[in-house]
Amino acid sequence: MEILRTEHLFKKYGKGSNEVIAVNDVNISVEQGEFVAVVGSSGSGKSTLMHMMGGVDRPTSGRVLIEDNDIYRMNDDKLSIFRRRQVGLIYQFYNLIPVLTVEENMTLPCELDGKKPDPEFVQELAGMLGLRKRMRHLPNELSGGQQQRVAIGRALITRPAILLADEPTGNLDTKAGNTIMEILKISNRRYKQTVIMITHNLELAKQADRVLNIEDGYVFSGDGEVWG
Repeated sequence: MEILRTEHLFKKYGKGSNEVIAVNDVNISVEQGEFVAVVGSSGSGKSTLMHMMGGVDRPTSGRVLIEDNDIYRMNDDKLSIFRRRQVGLIYQFYNLIPVLTVEENMTLPCELDGKKPDPEFVQELAGMLGLRKRMRHLPNELSGGQQQRVAIGRALITRPAILLADEPTGNLDTKAGNTIMEILKISNRRYKQTVIMITHNLELAKQADRVLNIEDGYVFSGDGEVWG
């Protein structure tokens, strides 16, 4: 079952001779429970594409549909609520709140939504992430890899429709990066979580179900076919 679709997606910056097309007529489809990697070099448009798929940055034109919801037909308030509930976002930098504990950082999306987190699910996630002994610690008491695991828990706590990871291992050493990749694969298998990972690391990308390449704003399938 299709969970995400982009239709003729464009993102342009500037005007006239200064115009830059960051994302160029992208049409992709992602199935529920699929793990998709999007590979591209710096400046290829991959982060811009992720931000539009996640409801963070409105496109110049085109549509993004998540579970058949045309997300950019929503006003900013409705889009913010939809994004908080249905889109899990992981970035290269962890963006944890330093005065909150691991558990408080993980459950923050629930608190912002006025909901009490499911304590059993919190403990289940903590176990999967290897954080059960760290739940009362502050971010500055954790390693970089542990902080990224907290960020993954925060992204998963609402059981989102899709999980978007933008260079999730880019700020980590090889060992910690491999651990993060294994956690993403476990969440994909155990929770049937749809994962779209942006990366420049082809070796990591090969571990996904499907690899898309982006270059100069155009998206190509693994066999070289242009999507758009």
